[in-house]
Amino acid sequence: MTSTQLHRHAAHDWWRGATLYQIYPRSFMDANGDGVGDIAGIIQRLDYLATLGVDAIWVSPIFTSPMQDFGYDVSDYRDIDPLFGTLEDFSRLVARAHELGLGVIIDQVLSHSSDQHAWFRESRQSWDNAKADWYVWADPRPDGGAPNNWLAAFGGPAWTFDSRRCQYYLHNFLASQPDLNFHHPEVRQAQLDNLRFWLELGVDGFRFDTANFYFHDQALTDNPPSSDDYRSRGHPRSYQLLKHNADQPENLDYLEEIRALLEEYPGGASVGEVGGSDPLPAMAAYTAGQHRLHMAYTFDLLNSTGDAVDLHAVLARFAEHGEDAWPCWALSNHDVPRSASRWGSARALLALTVLCSLRGSLCLYQGEELGFEEAELSYAELQDPFGIALWPEVKGRDGCRTPMVWEPQRNGGFCADSLSPWLPVHAPHQSQAVSLQQEAPESLLNRVRKLLELRRENATLKTGQQTLISPSVLPKGVFGVIRHTPHQQMVCLANLEHETDHDPEHDNAPVMLDLPALLGSRMPHDQHHDPIEVVSLPGMATPSLEAGQLSLAPGMAAWLVVPADTSQEQDR
Repeated sequence: MTSTQLHRHAAHDWWRGATLYQIYPRSFMDANGDGVGDIAGIIQRLDYLATLGVDAIWVSPIFTSPMQDFGYDVSDYRDIDPLFGTLEDFSRLVARAHELGLGVIIDQVLSHSSDQHAWFRESRQSWDNAKADWYVWADPRPDGGAPNNWLAAFGGPAWTFDSRRCQYYLHNFLASQPDLNFHHPEVRQAQLDNLRFWLELGVDGFRFDTANFYFHDQALTDNPPSSDDYRSRGHPRSYQLLKHNADQPENLDYLEEIRALLEEYPGGASVGEVGGSDPLPAMAAYTAGQHRLHMAYTFDLLNSTGDAVDLHAVLARFAEHGEDAWPCWALSNHDVPRSASRWGSARALLALTVLCSLRGSLCLYQGEELGFEEAELSYAELQDPFGIALWPEVKGRDGCRTPMVWEPQRNGGFCADSLSPWLPVHAPHQSQAVSLQQEAPESLLNRVRKLLELRRENATLKTGQQTLISPSVLPKGVFGVIRHTPHQQMVCLANLEHETDHDPEHDNAPVMLDLPALLGSRMPHDQHHDPIEVVSLPGMATPSLEAGQLSLAPGMAAWLVVPADTSQEQDR
């Protein structure tokens, strides 16, 4: 049996409670000396990821592409872009990852292709060719305008006129990313066949880009305006609710077809990206039961600034919709400013400690374990079409995509110092290089390793149920959840108030939490016979616990193992 087969059969539900690590290939490691990361570079650094303690890697797109959106515009779904290597290189990556016990999840951009894809080149030629209806085409309005008011994510209408057909085609993103017509059965089957191709090559699953944009309203109904609290200045599409170009009911049926395919490959897993105007209910629906996606994520936590009330609100809203759904929570990825900048660099470990306390699977983004903050780039340095189009109000995504720093040198060991990397190495990251942190026992990197090990070895944290503690019963700024199984319960608390040295009204004093009041019937009747254990968290001072009273300072977290009272029915 091959290493791939062994990995797949080890556990069909390996993904449940797992920690994924997202690799943005262009910026991870350059092995061939062109200033752009590649597959050979990923292979070189797999041992590092194995020692970090993650369960699988998620590799952002490496398919053949004109790179208008850096791989999220696919021109061949079954080949590797020469920039990154070859199919043989990819097979070596899968084999080596499996030898190290790492799963491999790859991006799949099904909703749209590149305008250079052979399908679209044929489709745009006429109304009656074999691919004529594989994309979303529509006649102009009587005045020649676009068919409706839908807007593209990167600015401007979601429609571009094509003189060959004298029609408009839909693109929810760049004009070079035409949307496929999933109402056409041949399109649906073609994309399933493309997924099968990669499963046969040994991948352990897929991350589905824009998973709620596969289908559109065939009546092309205008989208309604959004409310003021949803709108983002400088981002035109936020001014409308994406009611008719996303989250259509047919999406659920197609996700079931995808799941049926994955079931043919034991251990095959899926995680969907869910955007749109009301993503949490969609995220819950897309992962409900055992017949759709295994996991999904939204941008709600990805936009978090570490406010306790806001965190609770996101999780509570998901719980309302997703009792049997499985989330994949993340604080950083290739689309949003880095969490160390949003939460504050001093709270990078605190943020990951909170993340590790949550029910669901987790995803770390490259450099997050090193404490990387968002890089500041000039307009001349930008590569991202999103930032270029909407500058200066929207700076784009380049700030979170700068190269990994492996060594404290000019180009960070990402590529030779004599080269110009595709994005500049952020100079402040050099002092956070992997090689430096590897050798420092109390570095953030080594603390994150210990944190992931604590979660990995604790079944309650990995797969236990979750009960949220309402902010109304907690001191200001404290966030808390109770994780539980029939045999154990854990109280996970974090004081998210900011420490300050210059605010006379903020004395940084610890808050006191009354555990019997918080736990109610969950509190053990005999605390002397069944003592509460305070877990030693990496990088955190052990909080004081006396007579059920817990002292928790700003910026600190606490995990408490509380004996389960098996006579009490466990809450959801």
